[in-house]
Amino acid sequence: MNELVQLTKDEGIAIITINNPPVNALSPGVPEGILEAIEHIDRDDSVKAAVLIGAGSTFIAGADIKEFIKITSGKARGTPLLPLLLRIEDCRKPVVMAIHGAAFGGGLEV
Repeated sequence: MNELVQLTKDEGIAIITINNPPVNALSPGVPEGILEAIEHIDRDDSVKAAVLIGAGSTFIAGADIKEFIKITSGKARGTPLLPLLLRIEDCRKPVVMAIHGAAFGGGLEV
């Protein structure tokens, strides 16, 4: 994973934690970290299920507004969320979202 997404395990349950303060936005690196965690979970026979949570008081507050400005000005490309959502859906293990606090836009899509 990366510094924005951590993967831990507890008695066969994988815990994917989004840690992108202050609101756990889907900034560059977050979708990629989640995808990497899902790939790892799918290959790990010791994992029976997974839960995705947000660190702090927010689940995922959607896309990073700063990135929208870069994308609309042509200075950056957005990370498509659909491939990540399809990969979560196709995971051989159940993946549960522990929504707490705010969850907007892309956070609700996840």
